[in-house]
Amino acid sequence: MFFHKKLIMHPVKVEQPNPRFAQLLLEQFGGATGELTAALQYWVQSFHCENAGIRDMLQDIAIEEFSHLEVVGRLIENHTKNTDQTEAYKSTLFSLRGIGPHFLDAQGNAWTANYINEGGDVVRDLRSDIAAEAGARQTYEELIKMAPDQGSKDTLVFLLTREISHTQMFMKALESLGKLTDPFFGNIQPDETVNLYFNLSSDGQGEPLGPTNQGSDERGPWNSEPNFEYIADPQQQMKQHARQ
Repeated sequence: MFFHKKLIMHPVKVEQPNPRFAQLLLEQFGGATGELTAALQYWVQSFHCENAGIRDMLQDIAIEEFSHLEVVGRLIENHTKNTDQTEAYKSTLFSLRGIGPHFLDAQGNAWTANYINEGGDVVRDLRSDIAAEAGARQTYEELIKMAPDQGSKDTLVFLLTREISHTQMFMKALESLGKLTDPFFGNIQPDETVNLYFNLSSDGQGEPLGPTNQGSDERGPWNSEPNFEYIADPQQQMKQHARQ
């Protein structure tokens, strides 16, 4: 059961309508990183989440994302109102589709369920959700840089802030499961290659592949002991393995 309260989550104040900016805002309405995608993704994920607390969190955040969709939609509407005679309006897709939000991205591509990333495992889903929030945050950051008025900017900063909040919630949920940094989940055990790091971006002798790659192969915690065995020459390793 759903109820809609006629109270917007954050005030929307547009000082000067700008249909060109409204077209950019469509990315967060009907685009891949938009609020509709997030809302439906988290809501569907909650259906197959057996952990009652995390299921409740996913549903709460999903409903908040629907609230964000309303905020973005109001922004788009306000940026396209009473602009149909302007040259800026005529240069955007609103001249064909009419004012207000549409389920399109900034390029005019229709929203698709292919944007939704869910897979029936709570750990996998929470990690995909962190990535989704990161994508949305980056989009909002770029929109804030281009915002033509302070009112729009303030609203977008609020939306960006909530993406960071959701990321923290998803990370804490993973931490509660002991899976924030643990890459192993599921029922199939990995084979003996799980801790091998293959040096595949050079000739195997520490030399860079091309003229743009200057310097020797880089080493760090992602390819070093105690977590990884560094295979400097994977080709030789494969030859030895084939002879066994």
